Amino acid sequence: MSSRQTLSQSLADGIQQQGQTIGQSEQGKLIHFVELLNKWNKVYNLTSIRKPEEMISLHLLDALVMLPFFENNEPPVKRVLDVGTGGGIPGIPLAICLPEVDFVLMDARGKKVRFIQTAIAQLGLKNVTAVHSRVEDYQVNEEDKFDRIISRAFASLEDMLMYCRHLCRRRDQKNAQKQGKFLAMKGQIPEEEIAQLPEGFRIEEINELKVSGLNAQRHLIQIAFS
Repeated sequence: MSSRQTLSQSLADGIQQQGQTIGQSEQGKLIHFVELLNKWNKVYNLTSIRKPEEMISLHLLDALVMLPFFENNEPPVKRVLDVGTGGGIPGIPLAICLPEVDFVLMDARGKKVRFIQTAIAQLGLKNVTAVHSRVEDYQVNEEDKFDRIISRAFASLEDMLMYCRHLCRRRDQKNAQKQGKFLAMKGQIPEEEIAQLPEGFRIEEINELKVSGLNAQRHLIQIAFS
């Protein structure tokens, strides 16, 4: 099993290769999260990735590459929903690095939500809420709707948009920019899913993601209300 020092060095190297800057305190929490994930995974089957050293690239770095899409936005991103979060990816790594943003991590499987609640407590995260619910059943007030809804292998684009549309912030008449977005993390560009995009939505941007240590295609599909 990998030592904490080895995992920490692997994370630091990956962050540098991705051209990112993340503080030592945050990196320590990220490693603690992997240790928790590895421990609970043996009983709760949270992820198919079994080795902590593989979790560094396949979970942590894969999540951290998303940070630029939450930073330097105007208006700033304040509320994020990670739908179908599973073991808390990408929500927990992002929340560790973005303490000023409120994250809601949702999953329909109770054992995964229980793990996330434990991780929130042990990591001392004040900006994360775990929710056990099917996304189509989850309701929030208008003022609590989300600036970003993110999914990582949760569903097809069509299903994601149809299940989550009621939770995303709509355009404000006073501020045309104040509109939420859907961020779908995918491997290859899902051409068929894009062709079947539901009415009322548009592809805003498709970004290629370069994840250190990951020899596979990764893309972010950014979608907005049309």
